[in-house]
Amino acid sequence: MAKTTISSLADLQSIEGKALGTTDWHTITFEEIVAFADATGDHQWIHVDRERAQKESPFGGPVAHGYWGIARIGGLFGELVDTSGCALVINYGINKARFPAAVVAGARYRLAISHQSTTDKGEFADAIFVATIEVDGSDKPACVAEVVYRFAFSK
Repeated sequence: MAKTTISSLADLQSIEGKALGTTDWHTITFEEIVAFADATGDHQWIHVDRERAQKESPFGGPVAHGYWGIARIGGLFGELVDTSGCALVINYGINKARFPAAVVAGARYRLAISHQSTTDKGEFADAIFVATIEVDGSDKPACVAEVVYRFAFSK
């Protein structure tokens, strides 16, 4: 699938209400889960104790942190959207986020994204996207978030 190019307010407005597609599938490793635990300081056993998680967890193995799903959105967004023509694009916030399903080590996941709305602020524009981290074989997504990006365009 071709990337969606955003380099102007008109580009943002033209994709309002549209699905922008899905990324390729990625596989999460136990090592990535541990690295995220190290980065955040959240070493709860359901994430980092492989043996205990396999025996005691309702998920059958170590799972990624819910906030890992939020953290992956930014990087995966770049697989679907080309913003290289913008002066600046920043994560401006999250309006809503939910974690309906777990991502077990070894699972495949991908990002699906759609553009909800754009607000022209004069010198910049805020755009709301619905980002969904899908898990291969699961009826429920791992993460659904309404993310806000702030776009500044070259003059």
